[in-house]
Amino acid sequence: MSLDIKDDRPVLPAVRLPSEAELARQALAAPLFARALRLAGWAADGVPVGAGGELLDAQLPEAVAELRLAEAPEGEAETVEAWNFAVDTGLVTITETEEAGDAAGTDDAGETAIGVATREDGLLDLADGDPEEILEIWGDGVDAVLADVATPSFEELLGDDLGALLDENGQLAPDAIDLDALDWDTEAASGLVDSVLGQLYLLGVTDEEGQGVTPLPLPMLAAAVLLPEEVEELTDEALDDVSALVVRLDEWFRVLVGTGLVEYQPMDAAVLQDEADEDPAEAAGGIQDIGDADLDDLTRYGQVRLTPLGFHGIRSRMLSAGVEAPLVGELAKAPAGVLLEALIERAAAAATEEAQGWLAEREPLAAARELLVAARGDDPAGPGRRLGAQLTLALLGAEAEPALREVLADAELGGLARVWLVERGAADVPPPSEEMVFWLTIDTLAAQLGGEGEEESRPELRELVTGLVDQHTEFFDRAWRTEHPATAEVLEAVGRMHPDRSLAKQARKAAFKARSRG
Repeated sequence: MSLDIKDDRPVLPAVRLPSEAELARQALAAPLFARALRLAGWAADGVPVGAGGELLDAQLPEAVAELRLAEAPEGEAETVEAWNFAVDTGLVTITETEEAGDAAGTDDAGETAIGVATREDGLLDLADGDPEEILEIWGDGVDAVLADVATPSFEELLGDDLGALLDENGQLAPDAIDLDALDWDTEAASGLVDSVLGQLYLLGVTDEEGQGVTPLPLPMLAAAVLLPEEVEELTDEALDDVSALVVRLDEWFRVLVGTGLVEYQPMDAAVLQDEADEDPAEAAGGIQDIGDADLDDLTRYGQVRLTPLGFHGIRSRMLSAGVEAPLVGELAKAPAGVLLEALIERAAAAATEEAQGWLAEREPLAAARELLVAARGDDPAGPGRRLGAQLTLALLGAEAEPALREVLADAELGGLARVWLVERGAADVPPPSEEMVFWLTIDTLAAQLGGEGEEESRPELRELVTGLVDQHTEFFDRAWRTEHPATAEVLEAVGRMHPDRSLAKQARKAAFKARSRG
């Protein structure tokens, strides 16, 4: 089962990115972009090109020499990739022959030039330009590369049938293939690429060693994309699917390294048996015993991790698709209400960092007042906002005290204000009423129950429930009377989660009373 980001709309963890200027520098240093810029300069006076903007055979050696790749084993292929990147990003402009004058025509090899490619003068000083523009151009190029990655060649689609479609010169006639009859789902292929990138992003941003620090073996990535989370044992069919995807991922990431999206350690050549002579489906059979391999063995199948530029690029694609992909620090200038509703979805460390960034933009007393105003409300999101306010207010010192004293009589905020003041040893803090104590308890539980994850998978929530309930011998007899909009829902949750069956039963009865009272 793949991570279907578009459909499931998961709450993604916040990602930490360098500044736009640093990301732009990394983009310009990526091999494909750097070479494309060099070729754009080489094309300043005009270069004859074919119908698709491709370099003609007569110009290709000159382009290879321009990039100093003449001695490289894949020099011509890398040059073609860089030229395609320049065309796809608009670094060069293609003008048709009839508008190009004498620059086009027939080259020395007898090929017909359909147009002329020239440098886009507006991008002449791109390296010193606006970081946002640089990243936008880079992103356009990445999109084109990813589209190419997702599209198989005719050799892959047709296999042994391809030979029958070639003419005596070994050329494929434009109308020789019925594209509609090919067994190829473009949308599914693009979705697979997006799922792979989405999983790589998710696994990288939740890396316990630090964002994107740990390289991910390809079999682990392939399994995360293809298999349900609850799978306990790999079937032969599932193993074949994972093995086949590992081979494709190796091919994809070898290409994507040039964009700067990823750092990739390719698959060990010894893993595949005569891979160069086999098609991908057959080559998958050369991957042995993935299901039984330990982590050290898995690294032989290739390892990949996103670069900071890669996190930026994938996040941009997700944002364009309407997916919420938070960025650490993006809420620094946001209103307090926006901050508080976002914090409940963040992990503790990320929430604290976000709150610190928000406070750094404001004077402490004014910030405290803004937070308290935003924390009010009896809507379903209110408890979460108040929990976020407690987290953020905890980062403030004595200078915020006047704001907390101003809300001591407030039914919704008086409890948390007293806790804040007592924790700082403030004098003359009036004791809370019984109603305020129970209201704060219900509110705290309601906020936690609204957090991420299922109740049964959150042991810390079970501990919180047990601890708060067990502090008061007659908790349920008093709790159901509490004038809080979430009282019944909280008591029902306590009934589901409390380990003591007798107390759980009392909680369910109290929830029934609370609903009946309403």
